[in-house]
Amino acid sequence: MSGPVLLQWNGEAFQPANRHWARECDKRYVVGEFYTLAEHNDRSMNSHRHFFAAVNDAWRNLPEQYSGLPFAESAEHLRAYALIRTGYCDAHTIVCSTKAEAMRLAAFIRPIDAFSVVDVKEATVTRYVAKSQSMKAMGKQDFQESKTAVLDFLDDLIGVERGTTQRNAGAAA
Repeated sequence: MSGPVLLQWNGEAFQPANRHWARECDKRYVVGEFYTLAEHNDRSMNSHRHFFAAVNDAWRNLPEQYSGLPFAESAEHLRAYALIRTGYCDAHTIVCSTKAEAMRLAAFIRPIDAFSVVDVKEATVTRYVAKSQSMKAMGKQDFQESKTAVLDFLDDLIGVERGTTQRNAGAAA
């Protein structure tokens, strides 16, 4: 079964929102059977745009001490770095036979993805890749949680009171 079906409550029953959804219901469901209905809330495009505006604002306000660091190259680099640092990432770990081998492996995989973070501890290499925040990949609640975590992280990074970046982007949006 694929994604949600758009239905409208008419005061007595749920009905497909239009002909397209009626055909989809005919394909998926059997007349007379019982189905469990679960509410699905798409996340707000305003919240999505606000988040990216806030990240861009934080990037433009990075202290000079961060210039030249990989995460300071662009707002997108900064967003990926913040997602990784706040735990919204996938980690891939490889154990090498020596520390020298781990250093060579890290040097090899770093250029593969400019948005990932590669960490070497002794003979272990870990590559962190930020989770996608696309509408398809991250639902409303996960997006909101990641948005809050990232904006708090960015406020800490640029040395302002938590909530500042979010408020400033809200004023500009």
